[in-house]
Amino acid sequence: MKLVSRFEAASLSTAELHGLLGQALLAFAAAPRSSQERRDVLESIRNIENELAVRPRGL
Repeated sequence: MKLVSRFEAASLSTAELHGLLGQALLAFAAAPRSSQERRDVLESIRNIENELAVRPRGL
């Protein structure tokens, strides 16, 4: 999985972010420990979660 930047996360819809977060969590679980891929996925998860945190909650 490629790194999702904060800028890219901000440009996505909330539904897209939730879908991408699910994919990122699966990619994190599948990535080898201590690998650059795992670090990139973890950073993506942080960026996605940070973007979701600043958005108003839907009903």
